[in-house]
Amino acid sequence: MTVTDTNKTIKFRSWLQFLSAVAGIILVASASPLIRFRFDLTEDKRYTLSDPTRKVLSGLKNDIYFQVYLDGEMPIPLKRLKRSVREMLDEFRIASGRKIDYEFINPAEGSNVQQRNAQFQVLENKGLNPVDIRAGDAEGGSTQKIIFPGMIVNYNGIEVPVNFLKNNPSIPYEQNILHSVEGLEYEMIQTIATLSSDTIYKVAFIEGHDEIPEIETADITINLAKFFTIDRGIIGGKPGILDNYAAIVIAGPEKEFNESDKLVLDQYIMNGGRVMWLFDEVAVNSDSLVFGETVGLYRPLNIEDQLFRYGARVNPAIVQDLECMKIRLTVMSGGTRQQVVPAPWVYYPLLNPAANHSITRNLNRVKGKFTNYIDTVGLDPTIRKTILLATSNFSRTLSPPLMISLKEAELTPDEKDFNKSNLPVAVLLEGVFPSAFKNRMVSNLTDDKNLKVKTESSKTKMIVIADADIIRNEVRRVGLEETPYPLGLDKYTGEVFGNRDFLINCLNYLVDDNGIMELRSRELKLRLLNSAKIKAEKFKWQLINIAGPIIIVIIAGLLYSYFRRRYYTRY
Repeated sequence: MTVTDTNKTIKFRSWLQFLSAVAGIILVASASPLIRFRFDLTEDKRYTLSDPTRKVLSGLKNDIYFQVYLDGEMPIPLKRLKRSVREMLDEFRIASGRKIDYEFINPAEGSNVQQRNAQFQVLENKGLNPVDIRAGDAEGGSTQKIIFPGMIVNYNGIEVPVNFLKNNPSIPYEQNILHSVEGLEYEMIQTIATLSSDTIYKVAFIEGHDEIPEIETADITINLAKFFTIDRGIIGGKPGILDNYAAIVIAGPEKEFNESDKLVLDQYIMNGGRVMWLFDEVAVNSDSLVFGETVGLYRPLNIEDQLFRYGARVNPAIVQDLECMKIRLTVMSGGTRQQVVPAPWVYYPLLNPAANHSITRNLNRVKGKFTNYIDTVGLDPTIRKTILLATSNFSRTLSPPLMISLKEAELTPDEKDFNKSNLPVAVLLEGVFPSAFKNRMVSNLTDDKNLKVKTESSKTKMIVIADADIIRNEVRRVGLEETPYPLGLDKYTGEVFGNRDFLINCLNYLVDDNGIMELRSRELKLRLLNSAKIKAEKFKWQLINIAGPIIIVIIAGLLYSYFRRRYYTRY
């Protein structure tokens, strides 16, 4: 073989290799949209969607568009949150068959302050909560910025806000970001499931027993309306009147229930109905405190025997807790001058959510007001009891009748007197319940002569809360105009407690049969960098990150040149 033939052979092989490589690249590029391989190699499976999520996404019939207002300059932790949101949306997009699209928007964009403020007001009106971020720098300075860590979900012309940043002031900032990441899948899929569902569950607020007025439950009603159809009405002793409701709410009754209404409630539960009970056994007139004192009196509601059969008893006793809210107290200064100062008020406990349940995981503390406490009763193995809210380790109880005076706030409580701990205030009951009307004559309680009393329930659940004020929002009254404050808001400090989120989670859990609420139990590990080590080894890692890639490219180029020269010098 001549040298010319050898050169032609080499050129032919080179061109063949080149064309093969190009054909391979084209083939892989063409096949990649059709074949998807996704592997989650993380220890806590943070990129793996749950089965309920995949089920909801695979059943989507129409496109969903997300407007995420988390863009622009922001602290590093929020950038990590942004990355997690983007990754979750990408996973949703693939699982839904490309029916999900999204856009990240900087809400602070605008040519002037007026435009930015107008945009901020629009987002607030849509339901997104602003957060004031103060970020420090290495020189000791700080910057302040308003962000809206949330999204607007658009589906068939309907817009629903989703706030995904947890803002619990009792835990570190990094922990809040982690909790936000943990809750992303739930917050997003719960909204998608509600918007895309063919069935909208109905929830009823029961009236007729002097329950909390509608204006004082307006905030929770508005927020529950994002998930359910909300009605209000009187039972009227009519069996079956509640059958079309997935759940009912009994919020702060003050009048006794008659036996006919109790029968309706009992048979509703026996047929699988879900109930959220919120009531107090001790009546306290808070309005009288403007005069300096009020009284607490025992007030039975004639539902005690019924709840006892279901496994719970609300005790007629007021809870005092050293971990409590502060009230504004007017005191004398210098003998003649009045001064308003914040003072701990042990009658307004800050309740601790259970850390290990999907309803209460990662929630802010819940504020109570003249709270009672609950005992779980009975040994029925078919009923599972879970404490959702409890007092702190420094509590005590007072039995009625009792006088309550604002002067108590001026005294320093003795810690030795607060010798009770973790008193249950909210309890979840799940299982099969016995009827409170078993072996009882009911013909005189209803006009329905064909009613057959069911003595054992289908598998169902209920939540008992020994403080009706947990659901009560404050109201701003100016003349005849009434404006509800956000539920859980302390209007003096601006701090927002977990009341609203707790109650929404309770209702979602009661009606959830698909396991979506269990996503709130997801736990990710917090892996923080060592700040001291970062400062000490800063130069070393900067050198590795800057010079390292350049050195690798140079070495790769030299090796390629060496092996190429060696290969072609063989001929």
